[in-house]
Amino acid sequence: MQTRQLGNSDLHITSVGFGAWALGGSGWQFAWGSQDDSDSSSAIHRALELGVNWIDTAAVYGLGHSEEVVARALKSWTGAKPYIFTKCSLRWDNQGNVQKVHSAQSIRGEVEASLRRLSVETIDLYQMHWPPDPDSSMLEEAWSTMADLKRAGKVRWIGVSNFDVKQMQRAQAIAHVTSLQPKYSLIHREIEEDILPYCLRHNVGVIVYSPMASGMLTGAMTRERASRLPKDDWRRAHEDFTEPNLSRNLALVEVLQEIAKRHHRSVGEVAIAWTLRNPAVTGAIVGARNARQADGVMRAGTLQLSDHEVNDIELFFEKTAA
Repeated sequence: MQTRQLGNSDLHITSVGFGAWALGGSGWQFAWGSQDDSDSSSAIHRALELGVNWIDTAAVYGLGHSEEVVARALKSWTGAKPYIFTKCSLRWDNQGNVQKVHSAQSIRGEVEASLRRLSVETIDLYQMHWPPDPDSSMLEEAWSTMADLKRAGKVRWIGVSNFDVKQMQRAQAIAHVTSLQPKYSLIHREIEEDILPYCLRHNVGVIVYSPMASGMLTGAMTRERASRLPKDDWRRAHEDFTEPNLSRNLALVEVLQEIAKRHHRSVGEVAIAWTLRNPAVTGAIVGARNARQADGVMRAGTLQLSDHEVNDIELFFEKTAA
């Protein structure tokens, strides 16, 4: 699997990385439902066997559990160790309620907790999960603290997630932003207008999350399945999985299925490959909950869509917007 340099770092990452959000399991505010830890380990191992060389997780996923699962999976992995990316600035209380916290004290405590859960001495990429409120000066305090962690050797590189251009500019005034992690997929293209061009101009690597729109663009989602999502699955009430957007999204999947058949690939691979065509995108975070799912999507980085196929996709949007 080919690699690309991530921003100004010395990290050369595969175009697809393993996303560990769902591995946190149930019992918290943004869970994907219950998850078997042995399935999680098998999914990670299969992704690594296929050549993936980075794993993206976060402290908040499963309230620390995702990081622990990643550590256990890597403990039994005998091949080359992947890069580990994780995130800070989302904290939780005893009831599992999540809130943004950007103080220097909190971030210093978070990095120590993540290092302990991940069983590593240094985190390869440490990311601010969400920015503070737009008018808050906490962004500068938080980013300065992360720059301090880099100088101290706690983390190798620092990045941000869910930032807009103005927020990245504020951070850049303090220390270079190695990477941005934004949502990006065929049904969430908001970052194309100004965020991706900014990152390309300023050598900010981009690792996109939800390229399959949280499962909507895998080919496995149906109207019936969407209606039966468990109560502890955050997607159950999300606008992408309910009407009126559900019908349009399922119609898009039909277009992707035709392209997938030509390449003997999965629908999810087509959706991921589409995001990787953008020159600003370094890599895509791809989740899998078991080894079978990993087999179906982790090779997406080797799929090249033709201009004709891309035009077919754009034509769908033109017709549905009319």
